Amino acid sequence: RIKEQQVLTLGETLDFLRSCHKRAPFLFFNGNTFADIGRAIADFVFGELAHVRRRELNSAVAHYISGVLDRAVMEQMILALMHEASFQPGDRVKTLRGSARGVVVRTAADGRIVWWLDGGGELLALPEDLLPE
Repeated sequence: RIKEQQVLTLGETLDFLRSCHKRAPFLFFNGNTFADIGRAIADFVFGELAHVRRRELNSAVAHYISGVLDRAVMEQMILALMHEASFQPGDRVKTLRGSARGVVVRTAADGRIVWWLDGGGELLALPEDLLPE
């Protein structure tokens, strides 16, 4: 007799890993193990993303599993990181971690984005290193 297999969504899988992490005192304080498992799953699922975006996404997943982020914030981060934007002059942008914000000035010949930092200063960045604001 063939048993029916249960398929979990990525969200359900991460929720399960988070619940395991919460039981860490009963699992010999192996909470980081569950975050590592979540990172590995996310790295596989989002393997097509640029390395920088995948690293940030994996970090968001690990922080969710360890209880630092709530699910809604993690989902927003994943959605933002999944979509690489094509930037136009005048678009508001921010760095992946949101530590710097500014306005796109132009796209350089090599494909990098030239943008003006709020408060002054021109910066160069790869498109995968920026998010639309």
